[in-house]
Amino acid sequence: MSETSAAATGGFLLWRATNAWQRAQRTALEPFGLTHVQYVLLATLAAADKKGVSQAQASNESGVDPMTTSQVLRALEGRQLVTRSAHPDDRRAHRVTVSASGRALVRKAGPKVEKADNEFFAAAGADKSKVLGALTKMAGL
Repeated sequence: MSETSAAATGGFLLWRATNAWQRAQRTALEPFGLTHVQYVLLATLAAADKKGVSQAQASNESGVDPMTTSQVLRALEGRQLVTRSAHPDDRRAHRVTVSASGRALVRKAGPKVEKADNEFFAAAGADKSKVLGALTKMAGL
């Protein structure tokens, strides 16, 4: 496959766009000491029931795979941004709640994440809603 044909494939373009979007998110979240997956899980937990959710629910609702969810939540717990405790209904599960400092961090970082998203997708211009619609379909949502 030639360089020109490789650059024109949907997969290659999606990969390049994803890398550019990830750079924008890293830049937005760097002042808060968060990775994007950490932010996604914190924001998911902040939007959840204040009594907390199971790790499996956090994984499902955020779209983060279970192993990564476990590792990230452990790191967030170490920073006292979340707490994990025994789940009241399932002895094998953990209930996870976001701490007050975790909620505060989400409130501070959220506008920066949203701004980075808006700036990134502004490149789609008038076709932004079509692009977002196509991404929604591709993601199976």
